[in-house]
Amino acid sequence: MDIDKSFEQKLIQASDKEFEKLALQVFQYQYKNNAIYHQYISSLGVNVENINQLEEIPFLPIQFFKSHSVKSGTWNEEEVFESSGTTGQITSKHYLKSSAFYRQNALNIFNQSIGNPSDYHIMALLPSYLERGNSSLVKMVKFFIDESRSEFSGFYLNNHKKLVDDINSALKTEKRILLIGVTFALLDIAEKFNIDLAGHIIMETGGMKGRRKEMTRMEVHTVLKKSFNVATVYSEYGMTELLSQAYSAGNGLYKSPDTMRILLRDLYDPFYISNSVRQGGINVIDLANVHTCSFIETQDIGRISGEFFEVLGRYDNSELRGCNLMI
Repeated sequence: MDIDKSFEQKLIQASDKEFEKLALQVFQYQYKNNAIYHQYISSLGVNVENINQLEEIPFLPIQFFKSHSVKSGTWNEEEVFESSGTTGQITSKHYLKSSAFYRQNALNIFNQSIGNPSDYHIMALLPSYLERGNSSLVKMVKFFIDESRSEFSGFYLNNHKKLVDDINSALKTEKRILLIGVTFALLDIAEKFNIDLAGHIIMETGGMKGRRKEMTRMEVHTVLKKSFNVATVYSEYGMTELLSQAYSAGNGLYKSPDTMRILLRDLYDPFYISNSVRQGGINVIDLANVHTCSFIETQDIGRISGEFFEVLGRYDNSELRGCNLMI
């Protein structure tokens, strides 16, 4: 099987009924064409001919993105996403075969979950990420900012006064405001200013990055809701190793997009994956990762709640990461 543009379009428009069939096709392709994934599966002694459902697929531990170039097929990357990390820390790298394919999928998900970017003034507070040149979060938000075509959309770094001035100006327009930021930056604004954003969207991307005392998601959302006068706080679940994102419209309940499915593995047996596991390690199937690896064993712990999933924490000794979690 070859991965051409028509197959890419099938992946990012997958229906619920088609998802498993497509995922199994992608699995067979990646097993044959991804040397690292093939080697990992072989080391487990798995007979891939016997794999007929999603729960039987081996998931690649996310740490491989730190130590290897994870690619399915032979190609030159157009772009590289790199995870955040403290000085001296080994970072994850995700190589993109097609930036256009990534952007199309990200925009599809945003349109379905939040709305058309052109309906918003998108104001971003991502100071710790802007310091890194290859942050997937920064590149995604920049793309949405460009798509919004608003004079007020942009990155505000530490220029809080300009942000507040622009918010006050934007409030006089018909467009809604989407204020997206890392948790510590949003809390800084909440403490320093009194801004009424009722009817608009506050979206946190997680993480204190060592800047503040750690707080639970509920504690953070309580502060932000009160300060900005909003009913709910949105969240984004994404990471360097995933080319799809999941969004929450409140209460930390994330909805998987068409290209993503969440499966849970037993906390003490990582190879036991079943619908009966209601709380466990998060395994992600991301069809948008078709050119790298679509089956990722993360270090997050989560829970399935109907058609939604929650992120509850991280495995002990796993590194703190910024854009997907507050413990």
